[in-house]
Amino acid sequence: MRDIKGYLDSLTDTIGELPCDEIASAIGVLTWARMNDKQVFVMGNGGSAATASHFACDLAKGTLAPDKPRFRVIGLTDSMPLFSALANDFGYEHVFSEQLASLVREGDVVLAISGSGNSLNVVNAVKHARSVEATTIGLLGFDGGMLKDLVDICILVSNHSYEQVEDLHLMLGHLMCVCIRQAMSVDAYPLPEYLKSESGCLRPVAEVADA
Repeated sequence: MRDIKGYLDSLTDTIGELPCDEIASAIGVLTWARMNDKQVFVMGNGGSAATASHFACDLAKGTLAPDKPRFRVIGLTDSMPLFSALANDFGYEHVFSEQLASLVREGDVVLAISGSGNSLNVVNAVKHARSVEATTIGLLGFDGGMLKDLVDICILVSNHSYEQVEDLHLMLGHLMCVCIRQAMSVDAYPLPEYLKSESGCLRPVAEVADA
């Protein structure tokens, strides 16, 4: 019983430390993408791959609302023939960046899910996304790893248990989808000021990292 309570207590403590402002910023960016016909890409490895597929499904289906556009969302983990072909021919570290090279455009949104924040295939994909001025969001764990300073919006689950990080990443996906579905206007979760261009549109501001 002590182990059960300890696990649940740790989750509760971590939930209390989640960065609400960054979560709201991510919801604002995703809502902007929805209303402006931009593509959303989601990716991750292992358990994070399952979360990426789950989140892509929920964005596509779980946010449907009368008189509102539908999300254009792709889970980069969901085509095993393409995924394995890229891994075989280019190396596993390029399975996501090579997909983005064919698909991502300026103003699109790339959401990276990683417990460690150091998965090289996710890092490479985020670097490519930034090179074309897509906006990047990270659902990260531990100390955020390399991705913490690469993404435009960092939602850090400050916990050193992979299981609990993955628990809360899944919860955050549900939270964001519920908030997006319930928002009565695009101003409910406005864009963060640092991501606005002079015209008020979405614009990443971080310098492109070295390849």
